[in-house]
Amino acid sequence: MSNTTPLLEMKNIRKAFYGNPVLNDINLTVESGEVVGLVGENGAGKSTLMKILFGMTEIRDTGGYEGDVLLEGKKVSFSSPFDALEAGIGMVHQEFSLIPGFTATENILLNREPQKKSVFSEVFGDRLNTLDRKAMRQRSEAAVKKMGVHIDGEMVISDMPVGHKQFTEIARELSKEQLRLLILDEPTAVLTEQEADALLASIRGMAAQGIAVIFITHRLQEILRVCNKVVVMRDGVLVRNVKSEDTSVAEITRWMVGRDVNTSDIERRPVPDTKPVMSIRKLWVDMPGETVRNVNLDILQGEILGIGGLAGQGKLGIPNGVMGLYPAGGKVTFEGREVPLNAPRACLDSQLAFVSEDRRGVGLLMDESLKWNISFAAMQVKGAFLKPYLGGMVKWRDEKAIQDVTEKYIEELQIKCTGADQLARQLSGGNQQKVCLAKAFALEPRFLFVSEPTRGIDVGAKALVLEALKRFNRESGTTIVMISSELEELRMICDRIAIVSGGRIAGILPAGEPSEAFGTLMVSQVV
Repeated sequence: MSNTTPLLEMKNIRKAFYGNPVLNDINLTVESGEVVGLVGENGAGKSTLMKILFGMTEIRDTGGYEGDVLLEGKKVSFSSPFDALEAGIGMVHQEFSLIPGFTATENILLNREPQKKSVFSEVFGDRLNTLDRKAMRQRSEAAVKKMGVHIDGEMVISDMPVGHKQFTEIARELSKEQLRLLILDEPTAVLTEQEADALLASIRGMAAQGIAVIFITHRLQEILRVCNKVVVMRDGVLVRNVKSEDTSVAEITRWMVGRDVNTSDIERRPVPDTKPVMSIRKLWVDMPGETVRNVNLDILQGEILGIGGLAGQGKLGIPNGVMGLYPAGGKVTFEGREVPLNAPRACLDSQLAFVSEDRRGVGLLMDESLKWNISFAAMQVKGAFLKPYLGGMVKWRDEKAIQDVTEKYIEELQIKCTGADQLARQLSGGNQQKVCLAKAFALEPRFLFVSEPTRGIDVGAKALVLEALKRFNRESGTTIVMISSELEELRMICDRIAIVSGGRIAGILPAGEPSEAFGTLMVSQVV
């Protein structure tokens, strides 16, 4: 390859989905060993552009695309991701593509497992080879080591916290010897700051080895720390292509959203002088990777309580245990009545609701419409959106009420979609997250757990979602517990913040306390 030929060129790329133009005349160049930050609001077209590059069948099945993709000066057109992989392009998607029943090691080396010959395979052929488990462990450990983190290679994916799943996805790509270009779609969205730092260091290491990286993230500070250049998309158009040293977070934000977004003006209110509405005593939760050992916590009526902490310390286990998604013990009372553990329906009947961090696995019906996703839980739990017939003997869906509530939340949360009938699967990840929130709001709960509510959401939508939670709390009086890996996000809307360390509460502080005070609690060893 000559010095003048880029590793990748994408020329005049156009694409439409279901009659909606999503990419318009995109031109992008990536050099070997270059780290390119690709940013834009949810629905700007970033993921679609990368799916074209990676040969995703979703692109072919929806009419293909216009324009040219060149790799080292030669035109390519991948008909499947296998073609892209063979050409040395890897991709880590925003949503996980792991096999739940396999271990981390098995996922990392899937279809590329080292094999051992046996007496039988010598006679009957390679089909009777056995897996070389020792070599598999060594290769997967080497790939994980490149990221500077530790994950248990023998842990089954279904038992892993989301952060460890993300590292497994990335390790799978790093284990491929022919890798020349790696696409990372929101890789740090579920990681703590410490884990994200380790990943950014590994990206620099990849670039030093000549591997090019296209890094999609909404954490703009990370873009400036690790990328050589920043490419900004808005409404399917590439609006800026600049060196990272020549720009700033404020400038990138302005290009992304076409307006100034200020998240620093935090309006503080006094911690509510109210009685506890929920009391948690001696809670333990057996959530793999997020074990809760002994949590005692009082949540005040009408407050927004934040729960933070490093990954793997148990913060995600608390809502998942209380809401019955993982085995739990201890005692939880809500409004003076005990809430039975390990009984999800009993929690919903008590007017508790939960927006899970796992929007695809727990949050959404991917092949159903937005209006069905938003209304279904309220219909099942509260009998909402149902019309009585024959004196109440029969109830049937109130289609107008369902349409009205869906359109209300599409407008309030600015969900980018073609309408209430669009399938959840067809939305971008950030817009799927907004649908999860709308579904919880439609339940009109008295108490709401929200776990990682802005995962994979851009800076403009993040402010909107946080404001929606704050407004829901103020207007309905609903008590909210928000769990997040981002401390600054918690400090923006919470009244108090509890930090979890070692499966226990390390301390609770007013949200206005300095970041350093919360950092000290995060690294404390609770006994």
